[in-house]
Amino acid sequence: MIDAIRRFVIEDLDIRGAVVHLGPAWQEMQARRGYGEPERDLLGQLAAVTTLIGSNLKQPGRITFQLEGHGPVRMLFVDCDEQLRIRGMAKTDGFVAASPVAELLGDGQLVLNLKTDAAAHPYQSHVPLEGDSLAEIFEHYLAQSEQTPTRLWLTAGADHACGLFLQKLPGADAADADGWNRVQHLAGTVRAEELALPAETLLARLFPEETLRLFAPQPVVHHCPRDEQKVLNMLRTLGREEVAEMLAEHDEIVIQDDVCNHEYRFGKEVLAQLFATPSHLRH
Repeated sequence: MIDAIRRFVIEDLDIRGAVVHLGPAWQEMQARRGYGEPERDLLGQLAAVTTLIGSNLKQPGRITFQLEGHGPVRMLFVDCDEQLRIRGMAKTDGFVAASPVAELLGDGQLVLNLKTDAAAHPYQSHVPLEGDSLAEIFEHYLAQSEQTPTRLWLTAGADHACGLFLQKLPGADAADADGWNRVQHLAGTVRAEELALPAETLLARLFPEETLRLFAPQPVVHHCPRDEQKVLNMLRTLGREEVAEMLAEHDEIVIQDDVCNHEYRFGKEVLAQLFATPSHLRH
């Protein structure tokens, strides 16, 4: 399975949609994490829907979705930039038993953070977690934020994370008064395993009587490289005294990047690296 999103329009009905398939990118996101099946599958679904929404970014930037709650899955985090580079993580309170989504996430909220190069400050919104599935939670969010009827079907497992997105455009009722209801009904027959089919096959199976225009695939990648310089810059802001105290107490500084699952270790030599005395001040 390739990592890609395929947009499409149902031309006679003024309805648009997209299909996302994540294979290697999703496997890289969860590699060496040790996730159990419940949190793994929720994170995969969040990766799929974030990619679907992130593909609509018109300007260079990054969209982040974070689900925070008081259930055994404490947090889900995925972000995506305009190049469809994704990364993400889940946090739990240890072993998570298979349970309904509302119980897994608990009473919480969905947080959107949108940062673009054109805006001086990020845009942020918070909505309550309403729905019995991750798809329903995001349908509720999109209904509030875009005020446009939207439907989602999501699935995820160890090997893939997939999704189908449909959205009713303003001219849909004029084009066909029953079109949106008909398309929703047809899409609602999809089985989870069918979402992993190639987009051409899936859409032909779901909408055999409709006229569709399918666009070229947009590639998606997992992008979470090590960035030691960023960590060093963070340590530098703490000041020499605080870094020296940390080293005196633990002999080394260990910093865990939870989002990308990278570990950074620094010994006493980092003091000279961070706080070298300029040569003109040496005696």
